[in-house]
Amino acid sequence: MRLTKVVLATAHRDHDTTNNADANLAALCQRCHMLHDRPEHKRRRWATLFRRKALGDLFRGPYVK
Repeated sequence: MRLTKVVLATAHRDHDTTNNADANLAALCQRCHMLHDRPEHKRRRWATLFRRKALGDLFRGPYVK
């Protein structure tokens, strides 16, 4: 038999961190929480890169990684 420590994380079902209603919260293991949030993380990553590129063009010329 192997013992594994599982850490629970609280996930927002609608990805809105200001909505803390009980019905919107779920206790998920860390792996399931990351899988649940994957589409939201992907969307935010795109928005961040787009914003950096726009700010770079505006103030310093073309953005280079």
